[in-house]
Amino acid sequence: MHLITVEALRAIGASPARAQRWLEPLRATCQAYDISTPKRISAFLAQIGHESEGLLYTTEIWGPTDAQRRYEGRADLGNVNPGDGLRYRGHGLIQITGRSNHAQMRDRLRKRLGAHVPDFEESPELLAHEPWAALCAGDYWDSRSINPLADADDFKAVTRKVNGALNGYEDRLRRWRAVRKEMGL
Repeated sequence: MHLITVEALRAIGASPARAQRWLEPLRATCQAYDISTPKRISAFLAQIGHESEGLLYTTEIWGPTDAQRRYEGRADLGNVNPGDGLRYRGHGLIQITGRSNHAQMRDRLRKRLGAHVPDFEESPELLAHEPWAALCAGDYWDSRSINPLADADDFKAVTRKVNGALNGYEDRLRRWRAVRKEMGL
């Protein structure tokens, strides 16, 4: 039995078409990263629902905003070449930002899945397409050990691990409650 359904994806704001499009990539991702219980799945789906606006955006919308302008030249993101800020803006269902984070994602996914994983440093836009956009969200989740926080229903801590703060918390919480209801929690 699959816990992730079209209805669960609709609960996080996905249109019927987007829910159908992302159903199998998200099922595979959750299986690969042991996001396997209703509590884990509901927390994960709520976060990616917020980050992607209901599975709509897999590439960060570029203004550029003041914060986005600061991506340029940020050594902590590995953005060392002119234009890296825009090129390595957020990609995936949880926005992976920066040249070094794109390269680290490539390396972690290759370790798990093999050499067929694209080079996201060379072609960062590929991280915005399925199945990679879903898998990078699962990898991000796993690399930050978020499952135990979801098991404990500590949604604020889950949000901090995903976002670094509580940005958009009310929207994330609304999506979490909706998907939990859909899953019978």
